[in-house]
Amino acid sequence: MADLSINFCGIKAPNPFWLASAPPTDKAYNVIRAFEAGWGGVVWKTLGEDPPAVNVSSRYSAIYGKNREVIGFNNIELITDRPLQINLDEITAVKKAWPDRAMVVSLMLPCEEHYWATMLPLIEATGADGIELNFGCPHGMPERGMGSAVGQVPEYVEQVTAWCKKHTKLPVIVKLTPNITDIRRPARAAQKGGADAVSLINTINSITSIDLDRMVALPAVGAASTHGGYCGSAVKPIALNMVAEIARDIETKGLPISGIGGISSWRDAAEFIALGAGTVQVCTAAMLHGFRIVEEMKDGLSRWMDSKGYKTLEDFRGKAVPNTTDWKYLDMNFKTVAHISQDDCIKCGRCYVACEDTSHQSIFQLIDEASGTRTYKVNEQECVGCNLCEITCPVQGCITMVPQQTGKPYMNWTQDPRNPRAETAKEVSAAS
Repeated sequence: MADLSINFCGIKAPNPFWLASAPPTDKAYNVIRAFEAGWGGVVWKTLGEDPPAVNVSSRYSAIYGKNREVIGFNNIELITDRPLQINLDEITAVKKAWPDRAMVVSLMLPCEEHYWATMLPLIEATGADGIELNFGCPHGMPERGMGSAVGQVPEYVEQVTAWCKKHTKLPVIVKLTPNITDIRRPARAAQKGGADAVSLINTINSITSIDLDRMVALPAVGAASTHGGYCGSAVKPIALNMVAEIARDIETKGLPISGIGGISSWRDAAEFIALGAGTVQVCTAAMLHGFRIVEEMKDGLSRWMDSKGYKTLEDFRGKAVPNTTDWKYLDMNFKTVAHISQDDCIKCGRCYVACEDTSHQSIFQLIDEASGTRTYKVNEQECVGCNLCEITCPVQGCITMVPQQTGKPYMNWTQDPRNPRAETAKEVSAAS
C-alpha cells in the first residue's frame, strides 16, 4: 500500500486527513474518537480569550439535493464557548496520549500584540504541534474586529502573522477567508509575515434559505437570523480554484497549503493534493456521516495511488499546477466534438433538448416512423465541443468528447492577430 504519511511544515502525521477547526474538534471526547477512527490530525476548535464566546440556538441550516442529500451546509456558530483552561488541559492530555497525531490549535484574538504574546506560550505548553490563525470566520467575530475582518485586510494578516512568529517557535498556519476578491493578496501577506503555511478556504458568507411562512432566514434564532458560513460539497469548486491561485502564484510558489472545502471522499482529497495541498482538512462530511468516513478516504486514496504507481503523496502533489493557467494562454485552435454511443444511449433525448434549446443545435433527432424509435446523432460540423450534452446525459460514458486533428498550430488569445494587444511569440513563451 502507498505511504500516506506527511511532514507538513514540520508537523508529522500518519496520513493527510485532518479534522478542521469546528464542532467536531471542540473537546477531548470528540478528538479521541476521531483518532481512534484513524484521522491523521486535528485542528482544535478556535480558542479565544476568557470569558468564552456565547453561542446561539439554532445554528445550522442546509441546502438539499435529491433524496435529502446535503450538498451545502451553513452555520452561525462562533469559536469555542468552553473556558480556555479546560481546552488547554484537554489539548495537553490528548497530545500526550496520541503523540503520533498532528495537533494544531486554532486561535482568534484581538489585533493587539499583547493578546498573542500572552496566549502563545500557553499553547506551546500543551505540546501542540502548531497553531492556525483563524482569519476567516465570516459571522459574529468580524463584528468584534476579528475573523474575516482581519483576513480581508492584507496588512492586518501580515502584522498578526509577524507577531505570532515573534512569540512562538511553533509552525504558524494562516487560515484565509474566501470572502475576498483576490485570494493571492492575503496569502502573499501571510508569507511576508513569516507564515509557515496557509490553509483555505474558510466558510463563505451565505443565507441558505427563507422560511416563507415566518419570513425569516434559516437558521432562525427566535424571529430573526443572520448570514452564516457556507461549506460542504457545494463549495469545493471555489476552494480548488483558490488553492490553485496560490499554488501557481509566483510570489507564493512553494508556500505549503492545507486544503479545505467540500472534501468528502478520497478523490476530493487527491484533487486538492494534485493542486499542491500538503494536507486536507474535513469538517462537514464528518458531521454528516461520522468519523469513520476516514477509513474509506484512506483506503481509496491508497488504492488509487497504487494503481498509478505513486508510492508517496509527494509523487503527485502539485502535478496539476503546471496545467492550470490563465484563459488567455489556452489553445484557441484545439477542437473537440461530441460522440454518442448508440449502444449505450437510452433514447431519453435530454442531450437533444439541451443542445436544441440552449446551445448550438448540433444534435439531430431521427424518428423511425414504423417503430417510433428515436436516434440521436451529432452534427460534427456544428458542434463546438461545449460539453453540455455530456453533462446532461444520465448515462455515464455514453457521450464522450473526442479531440479532432485540425492541422492548425497552437495559438492563444495573446497571439491572435485579431487582438490589438497581441504579444510576440517570445513574450508569450516567457509568460507561460
